[in-house]
Amino acid sequence: MKRLGILLSGRGSNFLAIAKAIREHRLIGTEIAVVLSNREDAPGLAAARELNLPTLCIPSAGRKRTEHDAEMIAALNKHNVDLVCLAGYMRIISPAFIAAFPNRILNVHPSLLPAFPGLDAQHQALDYGTKVAGCTVHFVDEAVDHGVIILQKTVPVNDDDTYDTLSARILQQEHLAYPEAIARVLSGNYVIEDRRYLHRTP
Repeated sequence: MKRLGILLSGRGSNFLAIAKAIREHRLIGTEIAVVLSNREDAPGLAAARELNLPTLCIPSAGRKRTEHDAEMIAALNKHNVDLVCLAGYMRIISPAFIAAFPNRILNVHPSLLPAFPGLDAQHQALDYGTKVAGCTVHFVDEAVDHGVIILQKTVPVNDDDTYDTLSARILQQEHLAYPEAIARVLSGNYVIEDRRYLHRTP
């Protein structure tokens, strides 16, 4: 059984999509080992408790990043986590954190990277006038929204779209893409060549 560590700071909708995929046997041989948050008031943490999942809050406010991340790493190792999934975790993780889980940290971003990294990707897409938007699941490296791309899903940008309508359609695709990407990575049936993630048939 492969074990996931979920990191979140907010509502945790992608975490809930992952949990649902496990319950519905769309993500097989996988369990959520622990849900970690840097905010005690994160709705996603409360949702995890309602699902009777192991949870832990390690507050980040007023602490040095290195100290906080060291405690996060220790908690993930204690729960024997195979893969770390960022699900609305609103902190840039340190190089030490990334080194502790090489090619074992995933993130989902609401744009077709490398377009529109960082905050407010949906606003950026609308302001730029793109005709296609979407989401990207990628490995996490030391640069923001930069790691090797595992998969992407697209949505059209309609002429009457607002931030809210576009964000909602992208989020639907995130909820499909993240479990699929987790399954791909945990299968081990891939190689990384330069920046390219390449699927390999077992």
